[in-house]
Amino acid sequence: MTHGGRLAAATLKAAGVDCIFTLSGGHVMGIYDGCLDEGIRVVDVRHEQAAVHAADAWARLHPGRVGVAVLTAGPGVTDGVTGVANAWRANSPILVIGGQGPFSNLRRGSLQEMDHVAVMRPISKWADACYQTERIGEYLELAIRTALSGVPGPAFLEIPMDTLHAPVDLDATPVPLFRDVRVASTAPNERVEAAAELIAAAARPMVMAGTSLKWSEGGGALRRFAELLSIPTFTNGMARGLLPMNHAQFFNRTRKNALAQTDLVVLTGTALDFRMRFGQSIPADA
Repeated sequence: MTHGGRLAAATLKAAGVDCIFTLSGGHVMGIYDGCLDEGIRVVDVRHEQAAVHAADAWARLHPGRVGVAVLTAGPGVTDGVTGVANAWRANSPILVIGGQGPFSNLRRGSLQEMDHVAVMRPISKWADACYQTERIGEYLELAIRTALSGVPGPAFLEIPMDTLHAPVDLDATPVPLFRDVRVASTAPNERVEAAAELIAAAARPMVMAGTSLKWSEGGGALRRFAELLSIPTFTNGMARGLLPMNHAQFFNRTRKNALAQTDLVVLTGTALDFRMRFGQSIPADA
């Protein structure tokens, strides 16, 4: 027999997590104990916002895996809100585990008790709470799968302290299996052919690549596309660096002029947001 914190740590390890970021708090001690047992490094920072930003950075450096921050209840979770919101806007796959007072006293006003799920739901892909020790692994697998699938983003799971400390039999409660949930999307042949015809007919085409291309590990495809067709290519967000700055097709400071004069824009991994004036600077006949 072991405890819920060990089940949580074993699940994180199965997902490829080798470190968590946290500011030590009593509500989540069970997870720390589990991480020590599972060989997961516990990185103790000095503010919860830093813990979430560190998890975000870790995710960006390890494609296909989540960065993990563990926050104690109440102010621990609320101090991490800015980091979660940043990951939300950056499409960064992070998992934030928040502590909570004992489930046996839920809604009675336990130390630092608050409705964390309601706080996190507007700025995350998925936010929920697990109140059954034997289901911790199931909830964590769902959170991690959601964070990584489709357009990546943050997931939040609240686990009360008595749920973490309750005994559980790992033999009877197996750790979930994880698989790569990222899907390589392909368009129907007729749409690919139509796009190819538009590109071939364009006199002044350009490519605008953004963050989602980085998460899709599409840098190689972007480079081959730009080189094959000799199309000026611009990048923003986390797509910066997918083409070397000395690449013949990489352009940087001339995006405004290019958008004003182009007759075809190939958008990949980005939206027509404020950086491109919501598309208003593109000629109407492009």
